Amino acid sequence: MSDDNKLSAELRTEFGKGAARRIRAAGKIPAVLYGHGTEPQHLTLPGHEVALIVRKANAVLDLDIAGAAQLALVKDVQRDPVRQLIEHIDLIVVRKGEKVSVDVPVHLEGESFSGTMAIVETSTLSVEAEATHIPERLVVNVDGLEEGTQILAGAIELPRGVTLTSDPEATVVLISVPRGSAADEAAEAGAPAEAGAAPSGD
Repeated sequence: MSDDNKLSAELRTEFGKGAARRIRAAGKIPAVLYGHGTEPQHLTLPGHEVALIVRKANAVLDLDIAGAAQLALVKDVQRDPVRQLIEHIDLIVVRKGEKVSVDVPVHLEGESFSGTMAIVETSTLSVEAEATHIPERLVVNVDGLEEGTQILAGAIELPRGVTLTSDPEATVVLISVPRGSAADEAAEAGAPAEAGAAPSGD
């Protein structure tokens, strides 16, 4: 885990919409940390640093809370639907060495065979991984694959220590040939471009 994920968090003593607005106006983000049977802790996080970190899926924060170190997995990010600014973050307590279940995005690399396209049927896969070693993405290489090729979840190479919990028979990527337009198909068949352009009976 990167040192960039180390943050200083403040304990909140004010709650409610008014307090949350004041926190956001100061360039910070309200958050709540819970899990492992602990009492929920209401926190204030530095806005800019957190916004950069949560661009990656399943970010783990290394928090300093009043001098106490705590690892926290970003569980949910609530954003303003119009401005897309972060309004609130839910965090889950995690510990080094602990395994967590997360959904990791699928990322394609390479170009499939000429004239074909790679269609992502499943955009994320559920895996179990150590909290401090969650992969940012699962890479699927489609280089040179031909029409009709299917890549199933169970065939995707996972990083060391990561276990698939999704259905291994689920189709993740399908290689197909794009369907042409009706005009293209007609041209290939030798049909006239305009069906209504028939000769006159005069």
